[in-house]
Parts: sequence; C-alpha cells; structure tokens
Amino acid sequence: MIPELRWKIFDLVTRIDSETVWLMKKTLMALALTCKYFSGPAQDLVWRDLHSFEPLITCLPQSLWKQDGHKLEFQRTMTLDDWSIFCKYNYRVHSLVHQCREPYSYTDDETIGTEIWRALSCPPFSLPLLPNLTSLTWTEASDKTFQCVRLFATPKLTMLNISPRHRPFFTFGSSEQSILSSIAQSCPSVSYFDLAQERYGSTDSVGDTSTALQFWSHLTSVRTGTVSEAAILHLSNLPSLRVLKCRLPSTSLSTDAQKLLQQPVFCALQELDVTCTSLVILDPFWRSSLSLQSIIILYNHSWSGFRSGPAGFWDRGIDPNASIGAAAFQPLFTFRNLRKLDFEADGYCIVRMDDASLLQMAKAWPCLEELYISRHFHSNYQVTLHAFVLLLWHCPRLRSVAVLVDWSTIDVCDISPDIPYRGFSQKALSDLSTSGSKIENPTSIAAFISTIAPNVRFIHGSEFEESSRWGHR
Repeated sequence: MIPELRWKIFDLVTRIDSETVWLMKKTLMALALTCKYFSGPAQDLVWRDLHSFEPLITCLPQSLWKQDGHKLEFQRTMTLDDWSIFCKYNYRVHSLVHQCREPYSYTDDETIGTEIWRALSCPPFSLPLLPNLTSLTWTEASDKTFQCVRLFATPKLTMLNISPRHRPFFTFGSSEQSILSSIAQSCPSVSYFDLAQERYGSTDSVGDTSTALQFWSHLTSVRTGTVSEAAILHLSNLPSLRVLKCRLPSTSLSTDAQKLLQQPVFCALQELDVTCTSLVILDPFWRSSLSLQSIIILYNHSWSGFRSGPAGFWDRGIDPNASIGAAAFQPLFTFRNLRKLDFEADGYCIVRMDDASLLQMAKAWPCLEELYISRHFHSNYQVTLHAFVLLLWHCPRLRSVAVLVDWSTIDVCDISPDIPYRGFSQKALSDLSTSGSKIENPTSIAAFISTIAPNVRFIHGSEFEESSRWGHR
C-alpha cells in the first residue's frame, strides 16, 4: 500500500473530537487488526499519547498484576517474557499524563503500588522506561512518587509538568531538589517546565528549583516556586523565554547581579507572574524588551514582617505605613502592548491610587484587555466615575476590570434619559468587579453601567450578587 495513502487514512481517524477519544482508540485498534500494513502505524497512534501509565501494566499478563480498588499491584516477579511484551509498546509512547492518585482523595493510596515502581526501576535495558517520551505530566505527586519521575527522564523530553500534592502536603526539600537536578541533567532539551504552586494559599509547597533551572538553556515557559539570584541571572539571558511565573527571593540582589542586569534582559518575555516582598527587585524585568503583554504581581509585604512569637507561633508583623502608590506603576507605562495587568497587595499593605494614575494607565496601554488592581484583598483607594469612563474610552479592548470606583456621585434623579457621555459606550467590557466599593443605590449604578458598557454579563459585588441576577437582566 502507498505510505501516503495509509497515513491519510490514519490522519482522518485521529481528527475525531477529543470527547470521543474512546471511539478513535477503538477505530485504530480495528485498523491494527485489519492487515499487517496497518498494524504498526495504528499501534503507534494508539500508544502515542497516554493519559495514564496503567495501560502499560495491564497489557502485561494478568497473572502478573491485580486490581485492588483503584490501585494496581504486582502478584509476582516480572520475567523476561513480561519485559519483552512491555518493550513492544514502550517505545511508541511520546506523551504521558500520569495521575499518582485519585483526585480529591485525602488518603495516601497511590494508583500504582510501590512494588510496581520498584520492579520497573530495574529493567533489563537502560533507562528511561519510555525512550521516545517528549512530554511528561505528573500530577498529585507525593514524597514517594516524585522520585519515580527519574524513570522517565529522556534526552528527548521537552515538556515537564509536575503538580505536587497538597493534602497531605508534598515537601520539596534537599532530597527532592537533588532528584530534580538529576532529571534536569538527563533532559537538556526541556523548553516547558511547570512545577505548580498554590498562589494565595498559606503554604508554598514548592521549594527552590534554581539548580535544575540552570541546566536548561532552551526554556520558553517556566512556572515554579522560589528562584535564586543565580537562576534569575540564567533566565534573564535566555533568548527563548516567553513565560515566567515564580517567587522572587526576599532579599535584594547583590551589587554584582544588579550590574549584570543593567543591560537589556528577558528579551523575549511576554508573560510575567511573580510573587515578591519588594517591588525594587522587579527593576530588571522593566528593562526587558517591549514584548511584555501580561504582568501579574502578588506583593506580599507581610512576608518580610514575619516574626517568632510566644509559644512558638508565627505572628505577622503589620506595618501600618506600608503603601503602594502610583509611582510603583510608572515603569510599566513603556509597555505599550500590554494586554493584562493584575496587581495584588496583601492585606498588610495599602494600595493608593487616584484618577490621574488610572488615566495614565489608560493612555499608556491602549491594547489593554484585563486590569485588576487589588481585587482579592481590601484596599482603600477609589477613583471617580469620570476616571472609570475615561479608562473605558482609552482602552476599547478592555473586557475585564476590577478597580474600586466611587459610585456615590450617581443618584437616580440625576441620570439623564439620554445616553451619558454624549452617546459613548464601550462594547468589549463583559466582566466588572465592584467588590470593596461602597454601593448605596445598586439599581441606579446598574442602569448607568448598562448604558456605558452594554455588553457586561458578569458583575461582582455583594450588593449586585445578592439583589439581582445581572447575567439575566
């Protein structure tokens, strides 16, 4: 059979909607059994993308394994015949998504027993277990299962996504750092790295991954926990890095590092999501190229004020004078292509912003689509209704916004029957947050918003959420 025609048939099969993957698999297996010309390519496609490691175990003789609830266990020792069957499929796998345990489970039960991983760690061939693997997603990782990632470390790996378990908590200590570093050395081609962390949680389950990061020179996307000064210097010089999410060190950069970062750095960065205790440490990022389109900052002032209290408890050192003013946003005005700004200061720092600051933002970022200023924690700033309308005027693409607006100037008797602001309306806005704003007349405000932004579908604020169904108005 003509190879091009054969692959055309398989291509049509693999285009089936993802919601009917089971049908695609069934069709491919039928093709594999049709003739010898179809068998190899069809099996390649069946095994190419695995959403669990279990199929590679259950394809082995049933005398080897047993199912105990949601958990697979071995009943005997693996033989060379077992390994021979395993090797018929393992080289076909290019992408693996493995869930170490059932989601929302609060027990320590893993989906694959420890003795299985122990047996697989000593194959009669050189590791890795899946020699052609290019993408690995390892979810619900625990202290025990994290080390199993090493079994899949291949030089061809380009994507590594590890989601740590949060209950019971996954501890990322020195042992885990060493394991990750050894994985990094074995996988020099990684371009996408994600070691997820809780953003607003009280714990940060991801420790320092800086050593591992410095083994990778082709990174395009990094989402991780704490990074060191050395890692920042390494990442700053990568010509391919476009996405960065991390926690910055709590101490200032050394003088030598600051000198090295004086030159343009992070030249390709488009999305920046950082947690920090000082805005000064962000200066190097503002010297990046003008390609930044998304900036998310969680300013945790309270970290720097932690102190040991009586009886071994930890108390937050509250600084009543701590504040973030308009000047903090000035360096961002050079990013004319900015699409998203999400700035969040914790409840121990006051955000101060006025009409002039908001107007500066609006004029600086004409392409803005999302703007959030301290939407999760309390803040005491408020901008006038006029400044809010000017924001919509200068940012015609703005579709989601969370700023504290002073709605007190709206009175039901003063609303003109004509369209306010000489007929202006912004059609893009669909999501508005008023949480934290004082609202005395929600009906009048709703009428005004409906005129100025007629396509708003979701509005967040206690008065609106309790008294009306905005999306069905």
